[in-house]
Amino acid sequence: MTQKGWKDLEIAGLITKPGNAFEYKTGGWRTFNPVHHPETCTNCLLCWISCPDCSVLVKDGKFDRFDYDHCKGCGICAEVCPTKPKSITMEREA
Repeated sequence: MTQKGWKDLEIAGLITKPGNAFEYKTGGWRTFNPVHHPETCTNCLLCWISCPDCSVLVKDGKFDRFDYDHCKGCGICAEVCPTKPKSITMEREA
């Protein structure tokens, strides 16, 4: 049996070109949901800067909503939130 290089392997996934990962909804992986509490939010947007999945959506320079289709529930947004009490909390997925 001859060993193959990575270029010789069959394509196993659907994400085959740059930029097409957005077409695949990966939010079903999460066990925790980020929940926004606008009454304490200062719109510092640290959550937006820190989100590895670009799942914090901003409109007119302010927090708008979470993209739950792509959010993995990692909790980084809640961790970096500087407000007391936190403007983003993590709650178990229903």
